[in-house]
Amino acid sequence: MTSTDTSVTAGSGDHRGRRPPLRARLRRDWPLLAMAAPAALLLVVFHYLPTVGNVIAFQDYNPWVGDNAFEAFIYSEWIGFGNFETLFRDPAFWDAVRNTLTITAFQLVFFFPLPILLAILLHSILSGRIRGIIQSVVYLPHFFSWVLVVTFFMQMLGGAGLLAQRMREAGLQPMSIMSNPDTFIVLVTAESVWKDVGWGAIIFLAALSAIDQNLYEAAAADGAGRWRRLWHITLPGLRPVIVLLLILRLGDALSVGFEQFILQREAVGRQAAEVLDTYVYYQAIIPQQWGMGAAAGLFKGVIGLVLIIAANKFAHRIGEQGVYSR
Repeated sequence: MTSTDTSVTAGSGDHRGRRPPLRARLRRDWPLLAMAAPAALLLVVFHYLPTVGNVIAFQDYNPWVGDNAFEAFIYSEWIGFGNFETLFRDPAFWDAVRNTLTITAFQLVFFFPLPILLAILLHSILSGRIRGIIQSVVYLPHFFSWVLVVTFFMQMLGGAGLLAQRMREAGLQPMSIMSNPDTFIVLVTAESVWKDVGWGAIIFLAALSAIDQNLYEAAAADGAGRWRRLWHITLPGLRPVIVLLLILRLGDALSVGFEQFILQREAVGRQAAEVLDTYVYYQAIIPQQWGMGAAAGLFKGVIGLVLIIAANKFAHRIGEQGVYSR
């Protein structure tokens, strides 16, 4: 425990009577409270208040009962776990769960390591100007919408795209990459890599900049080569950040996105492109089965929470702090 922690503990224990009154503390800390208020307000409005809506997962929610949304919530019939039973009996729901988990697992293997490798490569570039130019180029696709990204890939890999035209000119049969359900998982992963690999490298670059450069100089003086310095200094320095982001990614295992998949769903078919978010849209939002949609969302939240707790416990066992301390 640090000296600061010790003093705080002592102040709240034996010397609690010496603490200034609440009004004095508010007058003293009002600038900090004023700065934190907008963030706290956004957190309450957009994260905590919407969680109250999860109760309609246990209702046959009818928004037309009563004169407003509150009366609709009060007068809607409570059906217990009826929405969950309907959800779990639907084979399309389990198809969406399977597709979502498969895409998550595929992207964890083939997408998650790429920002780490990119950050290490950028960090090894000695010229700050060249590094800045490369960083700007790889960050840029993150700001494109999914409509633009899918259109770009369509122009490159679609049936009338650049690749198909070149194959026809060469006398070859063009491949149907954008509408092939067997390769759809590779396609969406490639789109995600092109869009977000540069943006994902930012946090690893920040972690690399925090590593003491004296360690590299001392290792080089002892004869350690580039790979040995990478293995014994760089990767251990990145390990806490890698574990942290991996835990957070596991928490979103059932959330792979919406726009990217709904834009390509018609081209490859429901069996390949249906994920939980698009399932909720087509099976709950459009037919106005609000309770079933809330049940699917609650299911996602519970699974994500269980995965985060399990991954965090595993992180503690291997000596990492995880997303929260024990």
